[in-house]
Amino acid sequence: MSTQLQTTVLQKLIHDEKFCRKVLPFIKPEYFEAGHRQIYKLVLSFIAKYNKLPTKTALEIDFQGSDITEETYPAAVAVLNSLDTNPEIEENWLSANTEKWCKDRAVFLAVMESIQIIDGKKKDVGQGSIPSILQKALSINFDNSVGHDYLSDAASRYDFYHKIEDKMPFDLEMFNTITKGGVPRKTLSICLAGTGVGKSLFMCHVAAAALTQGRSVLYITLEMSEERIAERIDANLLNVQIDQLNTLSKDLFVSKVNKLAATTVGKLVIKEYPTASAHSGHFRALLNELKLKKDFKPDVIFIDYLNICSSERIKGLGGSVNTYSLIKSIAEELRGLAVEFDVAIFSATQTTRSGFSNTDLELSDTSESFGLPATADFMFALISTEEMEKLGQLMVKQLKNRYNDSSANKRFVIGIDRSKMRLYDVENKAQTLTKGPIMKSNARDFSGFKIEQ
Repeated sequence: MSTQLQTTVLQKLIHDEKFCRKVLPFIKPEYFEAGHRQIYKLVLSFIAKYNKLPTKTALEIDFQGSDITEETYPAAVAVLNSLDTNPEIEENWLSANTEKWCKDRAVFLAVMESIQIIDGKKKDVGQGSIPSILQKALSINFDNSVGHDYLSDAASRYDFYHKIEDKMPFDLEMFNTITKGGVPRKTLSICLAGTGVGKSLFMCHVAAAALTQGRSVLYITLEMSEERIAERIDANLLNVQIDQLNTLSKDLFVSKVNKLAATTVGKLVIKEYPTASAHSGHFRALLNELKLKKDFKPDVIFIDYLNICSSERIKGLGGSVNTYSLIKSIAEELRGLAVEFDVAIFSATQTTRSGFSNTDLELSDTSESFGLPATADFMFALISTEEMEKLGQLMVKQLKNRYNDSSANKRFVIGIDRSKMRLYDVENKAQTLTKGPIMKSNARDFSGFKIEQ
């Protein structure tokens, strides 16, 4: 930033309150050269103390009592004498250039600090902090929004009501109905089910559907290997029973995958982590690496599954942390990751031991932590019984829904083909089961209710 531009910024800081309130939170004294820095400190101190813009006279009086070196004194006096002027300058231009200067100076200072850390001159800071130091410098942005003014912002609010939101649609009609067309970005959706009911199958199916819709998909697995997840998705997309995949010739298999690739612009990346070893920090690093190395930015992320992630903030080892806090922390970190990278995140959780035998799951049947449903945007249960399994059906029950009234279509049935790892819509008459209340029972059946094919 030129000396003239630094002077202009200081002049506007004491003459233009709107400009001052907008940029003051982002400008640090070390961004200025020595003489300008001394005057800026006086401006900053006055505003912090009196919550008003200082006059030149007030600054001159404060300047006389300030601690200043002989070397800096002439430059500071010259800057102080220039503050009589209130330059007429285009506001947006000045704001943009001030923001660029702040970012350039922040990056420069961050690089210099990183060099000191590498050279061992800052003993109290490790090299692992360098990425966060640089990221913080690069993230500087003048955001002058301090909230939504209900009366003044009515027009923008109306536009928001009529804005077509970018959602991740399902290929299942009832899921689109209850979410009003799919799940938005920056959200966390959770599937609750007992062991073996179909949590991973559900996520693999939705991931496959997103790929065919032209979406970029990241599937993170902490339970099964990358190849096993890919095998399930192969069965779904190639329309081949999972136990028959190994009977296909290599040429036929590659041909099927190439035909699939020709029908979509989407991408699918599967990444495996050891169980309970990875947290949102690892996922963040993976996303940055994928963007850098493969120019890959996902629209939706599947994490299989939440309870076997670790927390970036809380260490779960040693028994000093309760599971409520740990799982809630993991959920909050994943939802924060969704917001940070503008993606929709799907994950899953187990039922409690008592919930495993219930035929009407509730939020209270969530294992380990009730903090998880408190954090999720959309949560639903998958319920299976021997009778429904014979008919190739799953019961879905809404548990929490921020997109629609969860009491409408509270329960519904979808079809399941486990051999091809697929879910599908069923005929309306199959929804007969969902009309009445379902009582909790230790028996895994729906006695007294008719299930139609």
